[in-house]
Amino acid sequence: MLQRLSISNYALIDQLNISFSKELNIITGETGAGKSIILGALSLILGQRAESKYFYNQDKKCVIEGIFAIQDYHLQQFFVDNDLDYEADTVLRREISADGKTRAFINDTPVNLALLKNLGEQLIDIHSQHATLAINTEDFQLLVLDTLAEHDEILANYRQSYQQHKLVSKKLQELTSNFERAKAEQDYLQFQFDELEAADLLDGEQEKLEQELKMLEHAEEIKRSLVSINYLLSESEQAAIQQVKESNTLLQGIEKYNPEFSIISERLKSVLIELKDINAELESIGQHILIDENRATAIAERLDTIYSLQKKHRVNNTSELLEIRERFAQQLNQLLSGEEEIEELKKQESKLQADLLKLAGIISANRTKHIPELEKQVQLSLAEVGMPNAQLKVNQEITIESLNESGADRIQFLFSANKGQLPQAMNKVASGGELSRLMLSIKSLIAKQTALPTIIFDEIDTGISGEVALKVGNNMQHLAKNMQVITITHLPQIASKMGTHFRVFKDESGPQTLTKISELTSNERVLEIAKMLSGENPGEFALQNAKELLAN
Repeated sequence: MLQRLSISNYALIDQLNISFSKELNIITGETGAGKSIILGALSLILGQRAESKYFYNQDKKCVIEGIFAIQDYHLQQFFVDNDLDYEADTVLRREISADGKTRAFINDTPVNLALLKNLGEQLIDIHSQHATLAINTEDFQLLVLDTLAEHDEILANYRQSYQQHKLVSKKLQELTSNFERAKAEQDYLQFQFDELEAADLLDGEQEKLEQELKMLEHAEEIKRSLVSINYLLSESEQAAIQQVKESNTLLQGIEKYNPEFSIISERLKSVLIELKDINAELESIGQHILIDENRATAIAERLDTIYSLQKKHRVNNTSELLEIRERFAQQLNQLLSGEEEIEELKKQESKLQADLLKLAGIISANRTKHIPELEKQVQLSLAEVGMPNAQLKVNQEITIESLNESGADRIQFLFSANKGQLPQAMNKVASGGELSRLMLSIKSLIAKQTALPTIIFDEIDTGISGEVALKVGNNMQHLAKNMQVITITHLPQIASKMGTHFRVFKDESGPQTLTKISELTSNERVLEIAKMLSGENPGEFALQNAKELLAN
């Protein structure tokens, strides 16, 4: 529950501290006094967005701090999951600087707004006049029914399976779509692969064939040149080998006269050996060069095939053609494996669908079982707040073939406020006051099933008065036995209920208007309620009436 709220530098508030009781807390004050300002400040520590233009003093930061007693609400795991220090008296703090920068803290640990809001939603439920609109939404109506059914674990399992089924279905759809596209291209891929496979290409083959073709095309020229070289080296009258040999003989005859001649002689011997080797090698090459037109034609045809494939696939060599062939092979293999993966995903989707249908059936049965209880309890509660003939009917439509995140049910609350009137959609037949009382009745009912520490009613008494207002007040007082209730009201019948009473007022004694709040004593409560009954200067009758309301 909310033990204390501190507000610094917000709107018309310079500094404010409020200590709440654990049961019923009543906040009253004239219109415009600042009751909504206090609620707005509280919403900041519950994770709502903030703007610096609402500062009381633009030169100072705004600080809102709430201390909550949470030891009875099983929130330890939340703190463990989010790496926060757990304290029985937990402090939520929000700081907003003049430049709009904001910081949020849980027990002095900095947190983001999403986490602050997450915790805040588990601590306080703020119900305003506008919140009655939520009663017309299917999400809220399902929440009410599910709260009574107490099947949170089954719902959590269902939603987890639903999300998993959604992911698998999406993956299956994408894979199937890709597979169908690839399958449409399969014949083309297969043709391309077969063409490259039939070519039986070898890495580096093109370069070798081009070299061989050059040799064959110039075979006669090469043979003539080799024969001429052989003649010049070894067969002519002035053959190079013979002349080097004779030169070396002459050199050997004079080497005794100078040691350097011996060195040159050795070099000539090396030259002679090299010339003989060159001559022998060229002779051997010449013997193997053949003029083979058939082989040249075959090589030209093979190269034409390679060049044609290169042009078709826009590459420059056989290595790149082999890479393309490998890629086609992989794509064809993926088609085969893709078919297997699709079948596996279909099995997985089918199993998840079966699990979902089973869980949805249990959830629907639980909801069906608790509908009569909800209708009965709300009718009894409405009678207590002055609507004895009012009825709530819950229309349940089970659509197993069309599951959603909440199950297989379409839920609609139908309402009738008057005897003999058929229940209809609430937005068609219920007034603002009737909706407020209906929402109060529903909140009172589900509050017994939830561990929510605090509920705030922000002027939901609009549209009611007199005896009905007394009964609404009784309902709030009864609700406050199970949880902390904070109600902001304009009605004396509600303000007179047993609880801690605060008055919000404007202080205009200084240079700037201030919003302040004070806890009222017994005598001050009499005067405040008398003012609510008759105006600023209540007479004796109003004061007596106020005392009677408080006494009752």
